[in-house]
Amino acid sequence: MEPIDIFALYLSVNVLVIVVLSVRIVGGRFSKKISLGSGGDKDMEVRIRSQGNAIEYIPIAMIALFAISQLGAPSWLLHSLGGLFTLGRLIHPIGMAGPLIARQLGTVFTWTALIGFSGALFWFAIS
Repeated sequence: MEPIDIFALYLSVNVLVIVVLSVRIVGGRFSKKISLGSGGDKDMEVRIRSQGNAIEYIPIAMIALFAISQLGAPSWLLHSLGGLFTLGRLIHPIGMAGPLIARQLGTVFTWTALIGFSGALFWFAIS
């Protein structure tokens, strides 16, 4: 795979994560007849924050993945960081409403990948 293809692979999965989390909000709003906000409903708060959390992290990570893919990072690094980040984004929302360990692992995977992106960006920018 070319670097841009690797980027596109992880971008596509992360876009779907956002779409699925957004659809969960719309479904909750429809079934609970809540037009705006959470309506004080705990489940809606979880759905909204799960999507909000994804919106907060996914764009910056995808920008970083794109940048290192264009700066010459090897495929193994792109897959390692992109895969770790994406895995974190997939399991984090499970832990928002379920087992806390999923949320914790999702956070650790996400932050570890972000630190890796930062290091890779710095390395490839100065080399």
